[in-house]
Amino acid sequence: MKILVCAKQVPELEGIAVHSDTEGMAVLENFGRFAMNRFDEFAVEQAVRIKESLEGVQVHAITVGPLQASQVLKRAVGVGCDEGIHLLTATDADPGSQAVAAWISEFAGSVEYDLVLCGAMSEDAMAGQVGPMAAALMDLPYATQVIGMDLASDLTQVTVEREIEGGAREMVNLSLPALLALQPGINRPRYPSLSNLLRANQKVFNTIATESLTSVRNPVDCLGLVLPKHSRAAQVITGSALEKASKVAAILKAKALI
Repeated sequence: MKILVCAKQVPELEGIAVHSDTEGMAVLENFGRFAMNRFDEFAVEQAVRIKESLEGVQVHAITVGPLQASQVLKRAVGVGCDEGIHLLTATDADPGSQAVAAWISEFAGSVEYDLVLCGAMSEDAMAGQVGPMAAALMDLPYATQVIGMDLASDLTQVTVEREIEGGAREMVNLSLPALLALQPGINRPRYPSLSNLLRANQKVFNTIATESLTSVRNPVDCLGLVLPKHSRAAQVITGSALEKASKVAAILKAKALI
């Protein structure tokens, strides 16, 4: 059985500075530290758990991004993945969900994977589009918001439990190969062991320049970021406890809330 797990490198939110420029547009600075997308950590962990529970399972981790994105693959190998595939982009610019999905599906199409796992979304874009798009391009059945999964003994089907609207859940049976987008909480990601990290540092990943893959135009352009405006201010109520209670009651009555 071969499993492909998708992992994205994202900037760590701590330390990022946000301010506005002369035109009132938001500017983000201090992208000094990067890490594996937290949602993808659960996908990597789930793939490794399947590998540990079954014989003959190979887990390949794939990422799309500039040179430093290879650190994500090192972490994936550090927790138990066998191989890493780096679809290397020429710049740090976000190529967009459609391009990422197209490149992943193009590579996966050359390898017969039985299962593709990814996180429900990324911490930076929070779009949740790459998984479903890649599944559509590969013509695979898929499920999103997965919080539980159970592989059939003959490895021809997978039963998944997924969250749906209103806090409800549903059970879905999918024929393999399939793609699953996993929710946080499906497992507890482990830390890489020292021996595995040392092995990962010596690992030579399969690096493929995205220029050699199908060119995909990003249909979504980011025109800018705008800091939210303050639409209302807090009102501080002073006085004794009785006076405060009276003032709160008067405010609620004025708003027809009581």
